[in-house]
Amino acid sequence: MIEDDLRAAFARREELTPAVGPVRAAIDRAVVRRRRRRLRLRLAGTAMAVVAAALAGFTAIAPRPPETANLLATPSPTPAGALNVLLLGVDGPADRPYRLADSVLIVHVPADRSRLYLVSLPRDLVVSIPGHGRDKLNAAFLVGAGEPRPDLARGYTLTRQVVSDTTGVRIDAGAVLTYRATRELTDAVGGVSVCLPTTVRSHHTHRTYPAGCQRLDGAAAVDVLRQRFNMPDGALDRDRNAARYAAGLLHRIQEQEVLTNPLLLNRLITKVDSGVVTDTGELSLPALISATGKAAAAEPVAVGLPVRHGEAEELPYGFRLDPALAPGFLDALRADRLGEWAAAHPKQVTGLR
Repeated sequence: MIEDDLRAAFARREELTPAVGPVRAAIDRAVVRRRRRRLRLRLAGTAMAVVAAALAGFTAIAPRPPETANLLATPSPTPAGALNVLLLGVDGPADRPYRLADSVLIVHVPADRSRLYLVSLPRDLVVSIPGHGRDKLNAAFLVGAGEPRPDLARGYTLTRQVVSDTTGVRIDAGAVLTYRATRELTDAVGGVSVCLPTTVRSHHTHRTYPAGCQRLDGAAAVDVLRQRFNMPDGALDRDRNAARYAAGLLHRIQEQEVLTNPLLLNRLITKVDSGVVTDTGELSLPALISATGKAAAAEPVAVGLPVRHGEAEELPYGFRLDPALAPGFLDALRADRLGEWAAAHPKQVTGLR
């Protein structure tokens, strides 16, 4: 009797039950939208990684997408005004428990898009790190990323805050980059020409790289980028050689018209390994490429943040801002007048050729 009553009750309410088809279709549409959004995010990260590599001479590791042309073709307003892109070079595997940002670079894109300015910040610059006190700049990434398995996004976020607080410069976008795939990208473009002012003897491979311009393959590029021992100015010379590699890589990619050809860009992306953190801020990838494309056509200008050796009792081998030059330099960077400052201080400009 109970069973008959239940059947009758369900029968009376069956006509109130919504059709299954539309509900299933709505669920499927939601799933597709989420998948497409994840794809766009992965694709933006990958392409920005290659753009960042072209700008800074480091290779980002990002997921491999099935296509690039659709994203690059998406209409997007071109940003006005100057832009600053923060790039962090992090050595070692992603799951290493101890990671430092060995290279810190601000790529300044002026409002007139005349050229790119590669601004190196010494990794040994003594700064204030929130919740950690005074330490070297490269430690900000370690503090933010945490241990035992570092979170690259948190490492980038804290380093970005420290860089902005220290320099007063607005950061519009950025990426965590690694040397791991530099070899692959360098080989993919057929090698990169790097002009060294003095002979470089590798502390790691014992290979010698003579002074002058030379085409480096992937393995050699990684070797040169790692060198700071046996160098007259140590890590500062490594920063300068990174800028020289950046200029060579940028020139090589411009020669092959990679950034203006979606098919070539996609082909290059597929040769880069997986896994990076990128920050596009409020910019889309097409807007970033549009803003930097014209500037990237000219020879970049590489300058280092003016520093002096700090007090030995504070942190050994640390740097502090040069009280004579740093204030004017940072004012020029914030006011988009780096070209004027570089022309007035030619000794602070790194020779790229």
